Amino acid sequence: MKLQKYEIIINPKLLNQLDSDIWADEHVPAVLKIGTNQYTIGLTYRGDLIRKKKKKSYNIVFQKPYLVNGAHEIHLNAEFSDISLCRNKLSLDFFDRIGVTAPHSKHILLYINGVCKGIYLELESFDQYLLQKRNLPRGPIIYATNNRANFSLLTPKKKLKTKLNEGYTVKYGNKTDLSAVEQLVAMTNTLSNEEFENQITTVLDVNEYMRWLAGVVCTQNFDGFIHNYALYQNGETNTFEITPWDYDGTWGRNIHGKRLRYNYIPITGYNTLTARLLYFPQFKGVYRNILASALEMDFTIETQEGIIEELFQSLKPYVHLDPNIEIGAEDLDKEKEFILDFIQKRSDFLKQEMIKLQ
Repeated sequence: MKLQKYEIIINPKLLNQLDSDIWADEHVPAVLKIGTNQYTIGLTYRGDLIRKKKKKSYNIVFQKPYLVNGAHEIHLNAEFSDISLCRNKLSLDFFDRIGVTAPHSKHILLYINGVCKGIYLELESFDQYLLQKRNLPRGPIIYATNNRANFSLLTPKKKLKTKLNEGYTVKYGNKTDLSAVEQLVAMTNTLSNEEFENQITTVLDVNEYMRWLAGVVCTQNFDGFIHNYALYQNGETNTFEITPWDYDGTWGRNIHGKRLRYNYIPITGYNTLTARLLYFPQFKGVYRNILASALEMDFTIETQEGIIEELFQSLKPYVHLDPNIEIGAEDLDKEKEFILDFIQKRSDFLKQEMIKLQ
């Protein structure tokens, strides 16, 4: 499969402006060319750790036209710390496969002012336009932007939070929509077991949450339980659904590209909301059935090997064009075997741990 070429044309002074303050989130004007189409855009860097790397990620907002293929905003992820360049896409596609709403993605070849910047992963923005494309009811979308979004009254460093909505940023909606998140956190931490069991389904789509939990546990995203997700409040049911994003630290490696033991993340996850839900046999049973199905049908070598092979074959002709990575076709072949080995070991581990969900 041939990678599509994206070319950004930008005034060099404005490009230098971005480099002079890599943490600025203000977009600068540019033009994006895709094939014979040309779009006026706003451009800025995105992400956290990646802004310090030589290969940075970009955020693009379309200005003229305002929508392109139904999207107003897209992300171009560098995937710099992932030697496979594929873990993010593999993860989000896996979530989509098991029934969790997740951004779609594709690899592209990026040029800026005629200079090849390498292979990037184009990601949908999880926003109101994605809801429209998926025919989902409008509703607030709230991003978990740091690790204080752990559904607890305490920060990961065990300090008492000053606000229940710490760690969250409204992507679509109003600041008042954070009150629903505060309610969810309060219920999770203050209700008695009987009250929690009876009331949690009025604010949370528990079945959808358990599908998401199965996805995080299988792909083993260490940050996924307290970060790297968005909450969407379905406008028809008024309940929260949860969706993943930024899943490059998965499939056997962490966010820095280092190997992560296949049994590093327990089958029960580790955030406060998950712990409370799994206390109840009915919710635990839902999770057990969803995870068992994923381990049988989706998180298998038989299912994933062809997907991984197709992805890697599509990238191999272009890796030598990327000036910021030092990998070749042989490295991708080795990484394919590494991921498949992780799938086998992780799957075997989780099947053995299923007894904890009885």
